[in-house]
Amino acid sequence: MGKILGIVLLFALIVGGLALWRRARRKHGEQFIDSYPYQRLLDKRLAAKRPELTPAQREMVFDGLKEYFHLCNLAGRNMVAMPSQVVDDAWHEFILFTRQYQRYCRDALGRFLHHTPAEAMHSPTQASEGIKRAWRLACARDGIDPKTPSRLPLLFAIDGLLGIANGFTYQLDCLAAGKAGSGYCASHIGCSSGCSGDSGSSDSGDSGCGGGCGGGD
Repeated sequence: MGKILGIVLLFALIVGGLALWRRARRKHGEQFIDSYPYQRLLDKRLAAKRPELTPAQREMVFDGLKEYFHLCNLAGRNMVAMPSQVVDDAWHEFILFTRQYQRYCRDALGRFLHHTPAEAMHSPTQASEGIKRAWRLACARDGIDPKTPSRLPLLFAIDGLLGIANGFTYQLDCLAAGKAGSGYCASHIGCSSGCSGDSGSSDSGDSGCGGGCGGGD
């Protein structure tokens, strides 16, 4: 009996230690992501890629890139889709600084973050799993109800705010989003009426949508 109790206690200590390590790793990542000089490293390259953007607008893009890395830090090893084309442009320019990017990933995320192309939704009202995860985490950081949003998180608003050609535009008005060429319905990402599934890991801070959603992975 004593031996079993000892094993149980040892297991509990290991689990508790891992949880503390994960929290410390995530906190370190948050601080590193916030303090990194994105604009100093990437501003000239983004200006060449997007000459239509003003310095203030490029600064907004770097805020969006920083926010995306925060979402990846929160998600752990779960994939987070990139919901913005212009932030994806900045991310791609960052990756071209191969050594700096590799070191950044190690210090910010504890792993190498591979680039995936910017992703919107399958249709105005059909969200991919990666976009759902990005939406839930972004809404949580901005204090927005993901099911009934009153505004858009930065990563989902920025392409529309900056008028990015071939960018991804999300709308709170689902009727407007249903019209050709007018964007994607934000409340469908958050599993409002008519949603068709959900995925995520509570360990990564990526909670499910709750009532009305079916499926999972």
